Amino acid sequence: MIYADNAATTRMSEAAIQTMTALMNDCWGNPSSLYMHGQKSKEILEKAREDVASVIGASPREIYFTSGGSEADNQAILSAAALGLKNGKKHIISTAFEHHAVLHTLEKLKKLGFEIELLDVHENGLIDPSQVEAAIREDTCLVTIMFANNEIGTIQPIREIGAVCRKKNVLFHTDAVQAIAHIPVNVVEDNIDMLSASGHKFHGPKGVGFLYARKGIRLSNLIEGGAQEKGKRAGTENVPGIGAMAEALTESAGKMEENAAYMSKMRDRLIEGLKKIPHSALNGDPVHRLPGNVNFCFEGIEGESLLLLLDDKGIQASSGSACTSGSLDPSHVLLAIGRVHDVAHGSLRLSIGEGITEEETDYIIRSVTEVVEYLRGFSPIWRDLMSGKKEFIL
Repeated sequence: MIYADNAATTRMSEAAIQTMTALMNDCWGNPSSLYMHGQKSKEILEKAREDVASVIGASPREIYFTSGGSEADNQAILSAAALGLKNGKKHIISTAFEHHAVLHTLEKLKKLGFEIELLDVHENGLIDPSQVEAAIREDTCLVTIMFANNEIGTIQPIREIGAVCRKKNVLFHTDAVQAIAHIPVNVVEDNIDMLSASGHKFHGPKGVGFLYARKGIRLSNLIEGGAQEKGKRAGTENVPGIGAMAEALTESAGKMEENAAYMSKMRDRLIEGLKKIPHSALNGDPVHRLPGNVNFCFEGIEGESLLLLLDDKGIQASSGSACTSGSLDPSHVLLAIGRVHDVAHGSLRLSIGEGITEEETDYIIRSVTEVVEYLRGFSPIWRDLMSGKKEFIL
C-alpha cells in the first residue's frame, strides 16, 4: 500500500506515540491542580509550549493550545473581527481558495454585517502582495491568507504580504496548517500577527493544534469556562496530546531540510511522469509549492472513479481536501484558479511523505497513466472530445 494523502493527515511518528503513551500513564493529573501530579502535568504543558514556540520563532507566552487548525482559525478571525468592531472597522480581506475553516467563518461574519473581500487567485495559485496592498482600506481590520494551499500546494509570499499589512497597520493572520514543519516559518521574520497549526499534519495526534497570537493582541474566547490557556481557551488541557504534538513538531522540524529536499525530488519526478499523459495539467505553480504536493487535472474523466481504481492498485490519494470529500461539487480551489467545472471534476491530489521510494513513485506514475487511459476508454465526454463534438480545454 502506498499512502499519498499526507495533506489530509499523517501517520503519527513513533516518537510521538511513545511520548503520548508515556504521558497518559505518568502525567494524568490536572495541570491546574496544585498538588504533585497536577504540577507534573503543568511542567509538561509549559515545556511543550516552549518547544512549539521555538520552532516558529515565537515566545511561549504567545502560544495557545487548541483542538486543531479549524478552532485556531476561528479564534484568530473572530478575535480580529471583535477588535475591528470596537474601532469601527468591518472590512476583512482574504482569498477565494482558503480552507473552509476560514471561508465559513468569514461567511458567518458577513451575516453579522462585515464586508468580506475575497481576492482573485492567479492561474498559478499565487497571490501578489500588490493585490493585498491595493485592497486594504481605512476600515480594514484583518487580512487572512493561508501560508500554503491544502489542495494545490502553492506557497504564498507570506513575508511580503505580512510586510504590507504591518506597513498599513492591519492585523495579518495565516492558516499555516499545511506549512508548519514542511517549510521554514518564522512569525517574526514573516511579519505574522496570528498563525494556526494542527498536530496531525506533521506526524502528531489528531484533535490537537495551536494558535500563535503576537503579544498585545487581545483574543476573544470561543469556549467559556475555566482560566486555562491564560483565560483564552477554557477546558482541561489534553496534556498527552499536546506533549505528543510538541514531540512530533520538534522531530519534523529537525528533519525538515533533509525531508523537503528528498520529497521535492520525488514530487518533480511525479510531475514529469504525469505531464506525459495527454490532455492533463498541473494545478498550481511548479516551483512555489510544498515539497510533497502534486495536483493534476485529467480531461474526460471523473476524479472519484480515478481514486477508487487507484485504491484497487494499492494507492491512497484524494481529489482535494479531506474536509470536503463527501461533496459532489468540484473543488472551490480549482475553480478559483480558473479551472472549468468539467476539468475540475477530474482532479487528483497526491501528497507524498518522506518515506516514499523511487520505485513507489514510478509505480504511481504507471498506475495513474493506466487508470486514466482505462476510464477514458468508456467516457462519453472523452468520445465527444475525440470526435470533435467538444473542444479540448487542456
